[in-house]
Amino acid sequence: MADAAGLAEIEARVRGSFGRQAIMTTIGATVAAVRKGEVEIVLPFSDRLCQQHGFIHAGVVATIADSVCGYAALSVMRADAAVLTTEFKINLLSPAKGERLRAIGRVVRAGKTLVIAIGEVFAEENRASKQVALITASLMVVETGTGLRD
Repeated sequence: MADAAGLAEIEARVRGSFGRQAIMTTIGATVAAVRKGEVEIVLPFSDRLCQQHGFIHAGVVATIADSVCGYAALSVMRADAAVLTTEFKINLLSPAKGERLRAIGRVVRAGKTLVIAIGEVFAEENRASKQVALITASLMVVETGTGLRD
């Protein structure tokens, strides 16, 4: 378990990186929580993000699911490393409709070169929560000196 200073550094790193990810700003997503090995992203419902039937588009659901897994993985990386998604599998379980979506990403295993994470996306409305997606992601560890920003 990381100490309070370590957790503050992890949170600052995740939130800083998230703030530089323009797609998250574009769709209106925010970081709700950061813990070592686990991150939550919230996305308020917007008609601008919907497909023709009024549900949040699967591409948007996949975007926050991928990002939440990536940030969960980043939360366990050393300071001189970052992560990039190499593969993910997403199951869309139910239409994404509600007041907001909440994505929760967790690290399953963090190795030297590969991190495996899972993510769950829930539609929330009137204090009720319904799972709408499940993702498994593989992320590669990259050195930040390779031109990538964390």
